[in-house]
Amino acid sequence: VAHLNLIDPDDATGPLAAEYDAAVARAGRVYNIVRSMSLRPGVLKRSMEMYKAIMFGPSSLARAERELLATVVSATNDCYY
Repeated sequence: VAHLNLIDPDDATGPLAAEYDAAVARAGRVYNIVRSMSLRPGVLKRSMEMYKAIMFGPSSLARAERELLATVVSATNDCYY
């Protein structure tokens, strides 16, 4: 069974603490999908930038349509997130 070392929000420092603070501001908590990148805060930061660009950036799709597409893709992939 694979195991990931995850850094808890209470133990985060520096750039990771900043990313965790942003996660709490955005979603009210730090989800495990965010914690899964805790050992690479730079990758986490860029991943969140890409997510924000896709979900909130200029697009011919409405925000609700983007959320629907994300939900369908996750369900198709049996992905909780």
